[in-house]
Amino acid sequence: MSESINGPASQEARVRDLVSVVLSLETQEAAKMIGGLAQPEALGLLRLITPSQAREILGALPDKTRQSLLACATPENRRQWAEQDHYPEGSVGRLMEAPIGVFEPDDTVGETIEMLRPLVNQAFITYGFVTDPDEKLVGVITMRDLLFSEKDRKLKDIMLGRPFSLKADSDLVDAMKMVLNRHFPVYPVCDDNGKLVGLLRGQEMFEAQTIELSAQAGSMVGVEKEERTSTSWAQSLKFRHPWLQLNLLTAFVAAFVVGMFENTIQQIVVLAVFLPVLAGQSGNTGCQALAVTLRGMTLGEIKSGKEKFLILKESFLGLINGALVGITAGLGMYVYATMQKNPDALMLGFVVFLAMIGACIISGACGALIPLVLKKLGADPATASSIFLTTFTDVASMGAFLGLATILILK
Repeated sequence: MSESINGPASQEARVRDLVSVVLSLETQEAAKMIGGLAQPEALGLLRLITPSQAREILGALPDKTRQSLLACATPENRRQWAEQDHYPEGSVGRLMEAPIGVFEPDDTVGETIEMLRPLVNQAFITYGFVTDPDEKLVGVITMRDLLFSEKDRKLKDIMLGRPFSLKADSDLVDAMKMVLNRHFPVYPVCDDNGKLVGLLRGQEMFEAQTIELSAQAGSMVGVEKEERTSTSWAQSLKFRHPWLQLNLLTAFVAAFVVGMFENTIQQIVVLAVFLPVLAGQSGNTGCQALAVTLRGMTLGEIKSGKEKFLILKESFLGLINGALVGITAGLGMYVYATMQKNPDALMLGFVVFLAMIGACIISGACGALIPLVLKKLGADPATASSIFLTTFTDVASMGAFLGLATILILK
C-alpha cells in the first residue's frame, strides 16, 4: 500500500482497492492505515471518500498527523472536512475550515515552534490556538509571543486567555458586525460548548458577504442570482469553470513573482516566515475596501465622478493601516532575525515596515478600483472581483517584500 496511488500503472484499480479497504475498516483502523501512508497517498484517499467519512478518520488520527495532512490540503478540502453540513446556509459554520495550528496548554514554546515549522511551509498560519483535553478553546498564541518568549515556557503561561471567537451557527451578517472593529486575519469558530470546530478567514467572510450584497440589487428588479440549487449541472459548469481557469492563471502570476526572487529567499531564509503575514494583511485590507465598494454600488451611493475620491480614500486608509501594522510586523521581524543571529536584522525589520505600507496601499486601491472597472467592462463585480483582488494583493505584498529585501540587503 505504500505505492503511489497516482502511478501510471493500474491507477484506477489501485485507487479502488485502497478506497474499498478504507471503507471496510472501523474508523480507528482506517485512521491507523491512512496514518501509515505517504502524505500524498493519504490526502488522495481522503479526497475520494465522502467528507463525513474523511472527517471521522481525521478526528481519529494523532494531532500531529492530522494537522500535517490538513496543512497540505487545499482550503476547499479543509472546508469540506470541517463540520459544515451541521450548520444552516448563511451561517459562519458554512464557511469555516478545519482547524490547524492547534496546541495543548502544556506544550512549550520550543515544542510549538518545532511543530509549526513543517506546517507553515504548506499553509498560511497566523495564530496558534490552544485547546484543553475536551478540545475547548482556552487561548490564542500570536507569533510575536512565540518570538519573545523563552523556549521552555509553556503556552498556558503566555497565551491570550478567553479569546474572541465566533459561533458556528451565527448568521454571517451578525458575525461581520461583531468583527467590524477587530480586523483579525483569522477567527476561531466554536460550537455552543466552546469546542474549537473550525477557523474562518476574514477575507472569506467579506468575500461571501459582498456576493450577497451584489445579488440584492438584481433581486429588486426581478433578476435573481445566476445560479440556484435547481440550476442544471451543465449551466453551473458554464457559470463556474471560466472563473476557475482564470483563477489558476492568476495563481501562476503570483507564483512567478515569488520564483523571480528564489535566490533572495535562499540567501535570506527568514523572509519565508513573514510572507504569509504580508499576504494575509494585504488581503484583508483589499477585501475591506472591496466590501465597502460593492455595498456602495449596490445601494447607489457611488455617483458618477466620485470614483476617484473613493480610490484615494481607500489608498489613504491603506497607508495609515499599513504603517501601524507595519510597525508591529517590523518589530517582530527584527526580534526574530536577531534571535536567528542575522546580521541584517534591523534592515529586515525596516523592509517589512516598508513592504506592509506599500502592499496595503495597493490592496486598498485595488479593492475599490477592481469592481468599478469590471462593472464598466460589463462583468459581474461580485463574481470576478475576488479573483483579481487576490492576485493583486499577493503580487503586491510578496513582490514588494522580496523586491525591497533584494535591493536594500543583497544590493
